[in-house]
Amino acid sequence: MSSNVHPALAALRQSGASKVKVAAADIDGILRGKYLHRDKFEGAAESGFGFCDVVFGWDSSDVTYDNTQVTGWQHGFPDALARIDLDTLRRVPWDGNVPFFLGEFVNADGTPYAVCPRQTLRRVLARAERMGLKVMCGFEFEWFNFRETPQSWAAKQGVAPEPITPGMFGYSLLRANAHREYFNALMDEMLAFGVPIEGLHTETGPGVYEVAIAFSEALEQADRAILFKAGAKEIGARFGIMPSFMAKWSAQYPGCSGHIHQSLSDGEKNLFHDADGRGRMSKLFESYLAGQVAYLMEFAPMFWPTINSYKRLVDGFWAPVKPTWGFDNRTASFRVLAGSPKSTRLETRCPGADVNPYLAMAAVVAAGLQGVEQQLELKQAPVTGTNEGSDDIPRAPRTLIETTRNFRRSDTARDWFGDAFVDHFAATRDWEWRQWLDAVTDWEMKRYFEII
Repeated sequence: MSSNVHPALAALRQSGASKVKVAAADIDGILRGKYLHRDKFEGAAESGFGFCDVVFGWDSSDVTYDNTQVTGWQHGFPDALARIDLDTLRRVPWDGNVPFFLGEFVNADGTPYAVCPRQTLRRVLARAERMGLKVMCGFEFEWFNFRETPQSWAAKQGVAPEPITPGMFGYSLLRANAHREYFNALMDEMLAFGVPIEGLHTETGPGVYEVAIAFSEALEQADRAILFKAGAKEIGARFGIMPSFMAKWSAQYPGCSGHIHQSLSDGEKNLFHDADGRGRMSKLFESYLAGQVAYLMEFAPMFWPTINSYKRLVDGFWAPVKPTWGFDNRTASFRVLAGSPKSTRLETRCPGADVNPYLAMAAVVAAGLQGVEQQLELKQAPVTGTNEGSDDIPRAPRTLIETTRNFRRSDTARDWFGDAFVDHFAATRDWEWRQWLDAVTDWEMKRYFEII
C-alpha cells in the first residue's frame, strides 16, 4: 500500500466496509447526505462528487427560495461539487458502525463555494491563522425531549407535544434516571462517534437536557456540534423520543441556548489569560470581547436564524437581551470566565440551540477578531446582578427582518464573510420572514376567531 494514502482511506480499505455515509450542512444547519458505495466513495475522495445545489436553494421544509442568485430555478439546480474532508472520518455506532465523513462545497476550480456554511467558518479561521491565532471553542446546547415520533407529531398537527418528564427539575438524577437508556446512549454512543461529551444533565423544564461538548479547535468543534444535534435525533428515535432544538417551544418555559465558549491560542498557551490583567484578562482578551460588544449584533441572523429565535429573547427568562458583559454573570451576553491559564475563556450566551453551528461560530469569532484587528479598548463597564448597569445599552432587535436588514447593510459582515454569502444568507432570512407573514397561527385563531 502506498505510503501517501490518507490514513482514513487506508482504514476504510482495511475495514471491508461496502458503503460509506457522507453529509454536509445546508444553510439552516441541517445535515444533507447520502450513502455511497465504497467504489464510488474512493473516486469521490479523490476528486469530489456532485451534490445538487438545491440544498442551498430551499428552506428547511424543502420549499425553494424565490429571491436567491447563487442557486435557483433560473440556474436549473445543477450539481455543485462536494469535497470530502477525510480528516472527519467517524463510525456511526447506532448504524452498524458505517464509516461517516463530512464534506463541504467547492467551485470547479477548487476555491471555496461562497455560501457553504463550513467554508464560511473556514474563511474566518484562515484569517485568524494569518493573525497568528488558533481559535479554541466549546458548544453547549439545551434541548427539550418529547415522547413523539414523526408520525405522532404530524397527527397532532404541530400542537401539544408530550415531554418525556414533567415539571421543573434541573440537575436531577431522578429525571435522568427515568430515561437512563437514552441518557447513557447519548454519553456512550456520542463518544464512540467522535463527539465527546464533558457533561450532560437535566435543565429546568419538562424533559429538557443540557450538554457540554468537549473543547477543541474551532472547526472540529463546529463539526461535533452539528453531529451532536443530528445524532441526538437519531439516537432518540430508537427510544421513541423526539429531541427538539427549537429556540422556544413554549412561552411557559425558558428557551434553549447554544452557548459558545472561546479562547485564542498561539499553539502553546491560552492568550486570553494574564495574571496581572484586569480580572486576569489579557489585553488581547479585552480587545476580542470589545469586538463582540461592538459588532456581534450586526451578525445576529447568523446566531438568531429563525422567526422563533426571537421568542427566546424575553426579559427574566435567562436569555440575554442586550450586548452586555460581566465576570461570571449568566445574565450578560458575554460571560467572562477568567480563572487559571488553562480555563480562562469567553462564553457568548446570545445564540440559541437552533443555530447552524458553523455560522454561529463564524459570527462570534469574526466579531471578536474584528476587535483584535482594531485593537479595541474595552470601555463598556461590566454588568452586575441582573444586568445592573445596562440601562443605557440598547436592547437587541426582536424580529428576524430587523436583524436581517442590519446584516445586509453591514460592511463588517461583508468584509469577514464576503458579499456573496451576505447577500444569499440575507435573502434566505428575508424569505423566512415572508413565510411567517403569510402564516395563520394558532395564536391568531384562539385570539380572534370567535371574539372579533
